[in-house]
Amino acid sequence: MESWAETNRQADPDLERAPDGTPLYVHLPFCASKCHYCDFYSLPDAGQDIDGTLTVILREAEARAPWHPRTVFFGGGTPSLLSTEQWGRFANELQRITGFRDSAVEITAECNPESLDLDKARCLLDLGIPRLSIGFQSLSDARLELFGRVHDTDTSFRAYAAAREAGIQAVNIDMIFAAPGQTATEWSGELERVLGLQPDSFSAYNLTFEEGTTFHRWRDQGKLENHPEEAELEMFHEARSASGSRGYEPYEVSNYSLPGRHSIHNVNYWENGPYLGIGPSAVSKIGQTRAGNTRSLGAYRKQMKDTGSPIGWKETLKPAHRLGETWWLGLRMTDGLLPSRAAETADCPDPEAQSRATNLAEKFVRQGLLEKHGQYFALSTRGIPLADAIAAEFLTQVPLESDLPSPD
Repeated sequence: MESWAETNRQADPDLERAPDGTPLYVHLPFCASKCHYCDFYSLPDAGQDIDGTLTVILREAEARAPWHPRTVFFGGGTPSLLSTEQWGRFANELQRITGFRDSAVEITAECNPESLDLDKARCLLDLGIPRLSIGFQSLSDARLELFGRVHDTDTSFRAYAAAREAGIQAVNIDMIFAAPGQTATEWSGELERVLGLQPDSFSAYNLTFEEGTTFHRWRDQGKLENHPEEAELEMFHEARSASGSRGYEPYEVSNYSLPGRHSIHNVNYWENGPYLGIGPSAVSKIGQTRAGNTRSLGAYRKQMKDTGSPIGWKETLKPAHRLGETWWLGLRMTDGLLPSRAAETADCPDPEAQSRATNLAEKFVRQGLLEKHGQYFALSTRGIPLADAIAAEFLTQVPLESDLPSPD
């Protein structure tokens, strides 16, 4: 008798399992409420058929998820919002489908403080999830309310304590800086308190006003303003200074860890490696083809029912464009990028494209924005705050106009 996946693969010849060992991302889209700055696909859980959605995501896993993934990341949304019973059924079924507990060198679940207590932390650990990433975001209750968060500062600290008491082996804390009304002194105090917990790693993201978010609309209406660039830069440097004084190393522009405690799963993204994403809106990169699941829960479930395929879009960029993207991503890493490895990752044997990339990098070296360590190129101290602008140059300067995708 054919399995569900085998039956539905006949309906879509492009639907097949990712190669063994491919890193796996699982998108669980439900949240207690939608944060005002968030542009990830998520929706409030009230009135949603969570159990039914989990069943559909598992069906997608049967069809597409790799056997023995190297890393697994449960993101969202708010994965910790699931009950212990839902987590038990979901994780055990995913284990049957992929064998992830037997292979993954890192397994992470994102958590929000209001849905992480001792029982939930113990449940996740028992299910083979020893790394949690907790979204503190701020230590100001007024700012958390502005963000649209449904927890307060005390709840964040209780969630962290619960994770440690449960025996969680690695904890990451997410923070946001340059929020409306925030001062450099306040940010310094927040860093002191967060780093005093001694998380294994932490992220410090500059608040952005992404199109389609409530914050973007409020800014356009004059209700919010961007921080001055000088103030943002001061807070960025404070994160680097405060973390360094406590033994943390910046391994990416916005991410810090104690030695050897960085996120292996996320490093794979910045190295432009392969990954498989399941769940509504999840993106995959297999070989040199990138594809995204439809960004609607209703459409996702309908497509899975009708065709067995959740894919909403797919693209295979030309080699020079892939090379530009590999430089764009890789230069965010503190260790930098090796040009020959970038060409191999992008499957770009074109010597002219490779020359355009290295010539651009050498230009930034002369300007003091990049440094060269042996054959590696890396952002300089002066270039780090300009990482986005520098990296973006590789997206436009490495490909020729004919290499760029045509506008829709």
